[in-house]
Amino acid sequence: MGFRFEGLIPAILLPLLLTMVLFLGPLMQLAMDCPWTFMDGIRVALDPWFWSLCVSDMRWLRNQVVAPLTEELVFRACMLPMLVPCAGLSTAIFTCPLFFGVAHFHHVIELLRFRQGTLSGIFLSAVFQFSYTAVFGAYTAFIFIRTGHLVGPVLCHSFCNYMGFPAISAALDHPHRVSVLSCYLLGVLLFLLFLFPFTDPAYYGVPTPVCALTTSPSPLCLS
Repeated sequence: MGFRFEGLIPAILLPLLLTMVLFLGPLMQLAMDCPWTFMDGIRVALDPWFWSLCVSDMRWLRNQVVAPLTEELVFRACMLPMLVPCAGLSTAIFTCPLFFGVAHFHHVIELLRFRQGTLSGIFLSAVFQFSYTAVFGAYTAFIFIRTGHLVGPVLCHSFCNYMGFPAISAALDHPHRVSVLSCYLLGVLLFLLFLFPFTDPAYYGVPTPVCALTTSPSPLCLS
């Protein structure tokens, strides 16, 4: 489920654009700190040698391609359609990410195994990572249900893996702190404003496949 041609172009563009709006602050911070000009960035993005280096890097492949594709396939395309008929859309959106969060506990096992930090520090890191991945999982589940496409969650997952968690502490110490923090706030407000319009099922074909599994109409499936 999640592989279809109807509404494919909006499914590629709109969820990713929505996620980039949420990351407006970090993107502005990155642009201010980057020594490259805009045209330098365009030239690098169009350079085949740059992409060949990326593809030959196993860590890049794992973070930007393999992990987003496999995790979204398992936790969104496979698990959500099984949960929705039993639990309903709203419950499934918040239940599925719990499994997604637990699946990232292997990072904690690595920290404990190699003794990288104190026990309390590792525990706090685990709680934070579980919370962050669960919230992100709920967001991509929302996108999958509203759009009926897997490509949107995969692209958003890859983008978020690249950006990482917003460096709020660095933003507070930034020389242009007011501008950066204003972009953080503006990004969140615009994200909330565009969340439902950008995921309107009318762009992707109504009803979306997951919504067709529900026994009763849900506001999440309405335009």
